[in-house]
Amino acid sequence: MAGLLEGKAVVISGVGPGLGRGLALQCAKAGADVVLAARNEERLAEVAKEVEEIGRRAVTVPTDINDAAACERLAATAREAFGRVDGLVNNAFATPPLTDLTKVDLDAVRAGFETNVLAALHLTRLFVPALEEHGGSVVMVNSAVLRHSRRTFGAYKMAKAALLAMAQNLSTELGPRGIRVNTIAPGYIWADNLQWYFNHLAKKRGVTVQEVYDENAATTDLRKLPEPDEVADAVVFMLSPLARAVTGQCLDVNSGEWHH
Repeated sequence: MAGLLEGKAVVISGVGPGLGRGLALQCAKAGADVVLAARNEERLAEVAKEVEEIGRRAVTVPTDINDAAACERLAATAREAFGRVDGLVNNAFATPPLTDLTKVDLDAVRAGFETNVLAALHLTRLFVPALEEHGGSVVMVNSAVLRHSRRTFGAYKMAKAALLAMAQNLSTELGPRGIRVNTIAPGYIWADNLQWYFNHLAKKRGVTVQEVYDENAATTDLRKLPEPDEVADAVVFMLSPLARAVTGQCLDVNSGEWHH
């Protein structure tokens, strides 16, 4: 991946210890300077330090993507920091209540749409002028929830399906301006939160974490759960010139759990 994003500046929202960190580090390893956005300032500082140890520049901007003024500050800071923006990764998200649609609180569903869809749209619109200058690229981080209709996931699937539709229409609108818009849809990602959850399940069932992992990995063709850097590499590809003729697409990154 070295050099794929050389000289480029990439903005990443929702930077946490899992995929957000992986996105920042893999973009940096590919040669990009990064602007990191999230609500947790301490976490942002930790990831920025790792990026700088790779040899790339990192700017942190504490941001709640549901706060319009904060998003405007993020867009302005990114432009000022590096003089350009070549990529935007909409990674921030919120999981609505995992409850059947016949019972779920509608206000909670609306809140999920605000964060997962409308906030991502607002942030993307703010970056369009900068992205247009250098033929930039937008990547929406979606979810494998698109590929199934399991009970209790209805509200989440509704929001993520809307995010996918939004990305496809933005691709059509922004393509003539030289901006590509794509989506990735990961399933389980073997990072801190999932590791904690599997540990919880293992204790509850009286089995080992490895047994829980193996049960879930068995549903994939590769018999392994993707790690953050593996999912992030798909985003690097989407941002890079290797994907210069790819737009309006959704790439599943799930070790073959779902075929699409």
